[in-house]
Amino acid sequence: MANRRQFLAGLLASGLAPVPTWADAGSPAYLSAARLPDESYVLTGLDRQGAERFRIPLPARGHAAAAHPTQPVAVAFARRPGRFALVLDCRDGAVLARLDSPEGRHFYGHGSFDASGQYLFTTENDYDVGQGRIGVWDVAAGYTRIGEFASGGVGPHDMKLLPQGGFVVANGGIDTHPDSGRLKLNLPTMRPNLAYLSEDGDLLDMVEPPHHHASTRHLAVRADGLVAVGMQWQGDVARSPALVGLHRRGEPLRLLGDAAALEGYVGSIAFSGNGTQVAITSPRGGTLEVFDAGTGALVQRLAEQDVCGVVAAKDGLLATTGLGRVIHADSSTRLLQTVQLAYDNHLIEIAPQG
Repeated sequence: MANRRQFLAGLLASGLAPVPTWADAGSPAYLSAARLPDESYVLTGLDRQGAERFRIPLPARGHAAAAHPTQPVAVAFARRPGRFALVLDCRDGAVLARLDSPEGRHFYGHGSFDASGQYLFTTENDYDVGQGRIGVWDVAAGYTRIGEFASGGVGPHDMKLLPQGGFVVANGGIDTHPDSGRLKLNLPTMRPNLAYLSEDGDLLDMVEPPHHHASTRHLAVRADGLVAVGMQWQGDVARSPALVGLHRRGEPLRLLGDAAALEGYVGSIAFSGNGTQVAITSPRGGTLEVFDAGTGALVQRLAEQDVCGVVAAKDGLLATTGLGRVIHADSSTRLLQTVQLAYDNHLIEIAPQG
């Protein structure tokens, strides 16, 4: 006898059942991995006020997630250098598929669906040759891997789709290997970059930060294609240069601010809802900084212990901390929620429906 899930799948295939949407999972606006007080791990869905809409157990610590653009489905990625990711039904927590990195590969904790939700793209390391790859997975075929292409560098951590088509990839420049855990294997020779790739994976453009120890890690993309990048310093923290940059293809990388309050570490980056500001967090520095995206000027610096996740909100920004705090930031910070969770590095926005 077919089980309930097979029965529903048959109804969907026949067109007799409505296609589920994010409303069926409580209409969350954001996703975040988190740690519970008992040291277990979950993926949470939050609404625009930071209130929890669902909580799904994870087998190990998560990093970032990818949200399907229309269906209540999330892909939870293991922390670098992870070898698996889980495809989760956010209505009931069912595991729809498990993605295992191919032989000789590991994941970097990030990925993204295309706008149609037909394909999933994952950042990966080919650790036998020390080169980055972008894996391609077919959603309709049960998340079958159908190909890969070069990321344009070493250590592709984050990647985003561009509004004009193609991808931008933050190749952090750091080679890693699963057998060495999180050990960084090539710091003296690392070469981070931002790589712009076509939809077919061809390298269209590339820019490197001024210093090779400024590892490009996290990305935000504005509606007009402006790219914001947050970096992490791999040298003496006291000598860290600016770790926030804005970039357009064909132009130099424009650095913002300084690294005095960041302890060499940018954890997340996001544009504000109207795109006029860009915000970065440093959990090590306990600070959230907001810059004017036009002038590059520092607009504000807000102290918040262990802050890391940050995302655009309707009026300003939403941020989460490792102390379970959800805050709204504009000219000041306003506490929205406090929960018994340690939120992990990233808040991932779910595409608005309707």
